[in-house]
Amino acid sequence: MNKTFNIYCDESTHMVHDGHPYMLLGCTSIAYTQIRMAKDAIKDIKKKHGYSDELKWTNVHEATYKVYAELIDWFFMNDMEFRAVVVDKSQIDEKREDYTFNDFYFRMYYQLLHHKMDMDYTYNIYMDIKDTCSSDKLERLRKIMEYNSSIGRFQFIRSHESVFIQLADVLMGAINYNLRYEKGEVEGRVRAKMKLIEKIKKHCNISLNTTTPKFRKKFNLFFIALK
Repeated sequence: MNKTFNIYCDESTHMVHDGHPYMLLGCTSIAYTQIRMAKDAIKDIKKKHGYSDELKWTNVHEATYKVYAELIDWFFMNDMEFRAVVVDKSQIDEKREDYTFNDFYFRMYYQLLHHKMDMDYTYNIYMDIKDTCSSDKLERLRKIMEYNSSIGRFQFIRSHESVFIQLADVLMGAINYNLRYEKGEVEGRVRAKMKLIEKIKKHCNISLNTTTPKFRKKFNLFFIALK
């Protein structure tokens, strides 16, 4: 029986000169048959805590901690999966003629998606709209992934339309914040964010700063070494 999965992609501090040391591309994936149940569960969590805003890492603070803590607990109790590719941007060498930052960005998307797919299944890929160049990005990503016959739908959506993109934002935000904290680059540490990071670490039993084995499907990290 052919199974269908939806993959929801997001990006964090991925611009070349945004002042942040790491580029993160991440995605959540879920079986198509479980989408409605998962949406209802997240809706109930938000309603329970009186939270009506979009779920995102920048909204994590003491007043909202409980809703995000329950969201993380829920994620680790169900079949959804998360994968992220992490790059230290200082290692990217733009002097190479065939290796511009833009080229590198798309190669990392290939790394994110290619290793997430099983050719026996079908995948619908949804990406967060970031800017006016989204249609060009989509076309280039289609060409990069056109070898993969398991891809069904490939389109952009807005983050406020998808709690699964929002969940990817929260998880990537935690990874990014933790990396910056460990390098001493976090000013005015937010206690609620540190508590949420510790909760994630406890659930997946990893440090959030290193590559996980490929067989770790639930929460998979790939730190790419370029030098």
